Amino acid sequence: MPIRPGRLEKRIPLAIPVQISSLQESTAIERTTTENVCSLGIRVLTQWARELNERVIISSPVAGLQTPARVVYCQRLPGGRFGIGLQFLQTLVNWPKNALTEAANK
Repeated sequence: MPIRPGRLEKRIPLAIPVQISSLQESTAIERTTTENVCSLGIRVLTQWARELNERVIISSPVAGLQTPARVVYCQRLPGGRFGIGLQFLQTLVNWPKNALTEAANK
């Protein structure tokens, strides 16, 4: 079976507060917001670059989420920020229905 290029699932633009914690450095915690989401991962904007395949913990009380993830890309953006793609490692995430409905109506 040929490998399909591109994303496995469409991303939905959605801003949900999350916290990114490094597994290597327990004091390295950053609070940020998602830019887009799907059940397999998220994209966030951060102040610090992350290494490809770095393991982190993503948590969000709003989404009822606490899960390990890995960095799949880190893109330098204008203004010194970074766009980071994170793939969830242990679970598929069911985002809050009210948040997804609000995002679809925008």
